[in-house]
Amino acid sequence: MTHDTANVAALIGSRICHDLISPVGAVTNGLELLAMSGVGDSPELSLVNSSAADASARIRLFRLAFGTASDGQTTGNDELRRIFRDHYSDGRLEVTFHPQDDVPRKTAKAVVLAVLCVEQSLPFGGQIDITSNNETWAVTGTSDRIKTREPLWDGLRGLAPLEDLAPADVQYLLLSVLLAAMDRSCAIAASDNDVRLSF
Repeated sequence: MTHDTANVAALIGSRICHDLISPVGAVTNGLELLAMSGVGDSPELSLVNSSAADASARIRLFRLAFGTASDGQTTGNDELRRIFRDHYSDGRLEVTFHPQDDVPRKTAKAVVLAVLCVEQSLPFGGQIDITSNNETWAVTGTSDRIKTREPLWDGLRGLAPLEDLAPADVQYLLLSVLLAAMDRSCAIAASDNDVRLSF
């Protein structure tokens, strides 16, 4: 994937997320109006409500991960915490964003893509911690059991091409291209109980 192709993909991602967030927001607003009008709570309404909230959280995370990120843009650390909290609200994974400062948008995009990569190594759930130290970012996943992804990890390290990917693995390719554009390299360390991706 070239940088130009990655830019086109990001524009498509931004457009899709932009067009989806309005109708999903309308569903959420409609549910709030129903609640205000006295419509009793029911399992059906609870299901629709939780599904709408889940869709909204996914769109916000995907817009950051797969959308455009221009120079000069920043993402607030509070916003990142909300995005992670809402997206992973089912409790299977707990994601903690430790940095206290706002983050350049491209870096925030790389962090979210890295979280999506690490998440795939935690199929049984666990904890993901995001830290930053002297401009180096680390995303560390901890679980009772880690699923190794050596071919994809080698691709992120620049040791092998990232080719013939499944749609669920697109974040590896996008992160590799983004880090190359940011002139950063990726390191991955793994054990039986944790995996750490840093750049």
